[in-house]
Parts: sequence; structure tokens; C-alpha cells
Amino acid sequence: MADKVGLDYKLYWLSTGTREAWPDSGDPDDLTEVTNCRDLSLPLEHTEIEASDRGTEWEKVLLGLKKGGVEFQMKDRVSDTVLAAVRSAWVNKTDIAFAVLNGDSETAGVEGLWADFKVVRFNRTEPLDGLGVYDITLKPSADSSVDPEWVTVTT
Repeated sequence: MADKVGLDYKLYWLSTGTREAWPDSGDPDDLTEVTNCRDLSLPLEHTEIEASDRGTEWEKVLLGLKKGGVEFQMKDRVSDTVLAAVRSAWVNKTDIAFAVLNGDSETAGVEGLWADFKVVRFNRTEPLDGLGVYDITLKPSADSSVDPEWVTVTT
């Protein structure tokens, strides 16, 4: 897929129901685009296991488990349903399902990460020159019965 500018990446919230494996056709019915999202980041990496020995001059690395999450900001808007859901998931330590996609959720070929997450950071800042802003970090949930998936929209 061709490179895209940052504005093309979108965050989607599963507004009703529970997350299941990505369907074979299209996207889940109840994905809601998070329009109050800015500075969306999807940092993904592997754990590194140093595997050198005395017989080499090079440090060797084995790749271990995948790790990653989602980082973004939301402006404090009193009537924002998604912000309320994220706050509730943080307060109650419950799962919340999101997809980070590189385009519209109903466009064939769009790809991204689909997972149940825990809200591990919900930090509010209040700049003097604007609305309050929440810095939010999500990590894949160990409580989920479905592993995180790299998905492709097919219809």
C-alpha cells in the first residue's frame, strides 16, 4: 500500500457489542470513527533478547514477543461519547475495543491493528490558551479472548 500522510490514519471505537475476530467481509458493523482524536501514534516493536556468545564480535539479537499500543490525545468535550467510554474503561479497568486503520473503515484494502485494549494512561492537562487535553495510552488487554490482529478491510 502506498505511503499516506498522518491525517489518513484513523482511530475507530467499537461502540456496541464485544470484539470478535475481524470478519471476512468488510469491517465490524459498529465501528465509530473517533473524530476528537489528534496526534495518533501506533508504536509497535518486538522485545529483544540478547543472544551473543564469546565467539563473536557482534551483539546478536533474537526477536521475542510483539509489543505495542496506541497513543493519542483527545480534547475535553463534555458531550463526547468516546471520551466518556475511555474514561469509564480507565476507571473500571475494563477492556475497550479500538482499530487503528490507515484509511476509512469501509474502503477495501485499508489495513491496521484491531484489538481489545486497557487504558493504561489517562492524563489530563490544562493549557492556559485552550481546552483541556487528555493524553491517552492503550495497551492490548490480557483479559481479552481474542488476540490483537493486523487486519485488512475486504469490502
